[in-house]
Amino acid sequence: MDLEIIRSKRKTFEIQIKKDRVIVRVPFYAAKKDIDTFISRHSEWIDRQTAKLGEARRERKNVKKLTEKEIADLYEKAKKVIPERVAYYAPTIGVKYGRISIRKQKTRWGSCSAKGNLSFNCLLMLAPCEVADSVVVHELCHIKEMNHSKKFYDEVLKVFPSYKEQRNWLKINGEKLLAMADL
Repeated sequence: MDLEIIRSKRKTFEIQIKKDRVIVRVPFYAAKKDIDTFISRHSEWIDRQTAKLGEARRERKNVKKLTEKEIADLYEKAKKVIPERVAYYAPTIGVKYGRISIRKQKTRWGSCSAKGNLSFNCLLMLAPCEVADSVVVHELCHIKEMNHSKKFYDEVLKVFPSYKEQRNWLKINGEKLLAMADL
């Protein structure tokens, strides 16, 4: 697996595992020795995560694929259900939102633009209702907090106390759902 070091205006070190590479994000000022130590200290975690990724790829190949009609049906259902859920949660969170778009995305479940426009993956219709709602709440809370800070998650948990359980369900099962739409 390739290793990529990305220096930026950050204060902390971070490791991300992406498809066929390990990305280590570090502050501009980080010394090579410190970066090497950090990577060495996390090598077991990196090995576990890359093994999981390999396993997920193998499982992805064995998933029954949805037909174009089934995806179109999910898209139509999402166009109806998700705006209703957004309209339900927005007043509770205390936000106003812009456009809502539904897409078939390969990696994201939802997103929120700086203008408050929301986008959701039609494949959420394959998940339990609580999971889809947790994504709706997550994106609506981004209208208040455009980050993933403690303050952001406090907002999410205030409205959706079981958010962590739903997020965990999506982490465990989400790859399979995404794999079903690979046409």
